[in-house]
Amino acid sequence: MRNILVTVMMIVVMLVLFNTIIADNATGTRSRIQAQGTGANTMIGNLAP
Repeated sequence: MRNILVTVMMIVVMLVLFNTIIADNATGTRSRIQAQGTGANTMIGNLAP
């Protein structure tokens, strides 16, 4: 019973960490990747042939 409780608690902690580090819309990794991708697309779009 205790092992199941510890496992469930660890899963909850991992979900919270994922949501704050990766999926946060303002400062998460996802928003940083999107910002870098947008910048790269703009630079590529501004290239003159």
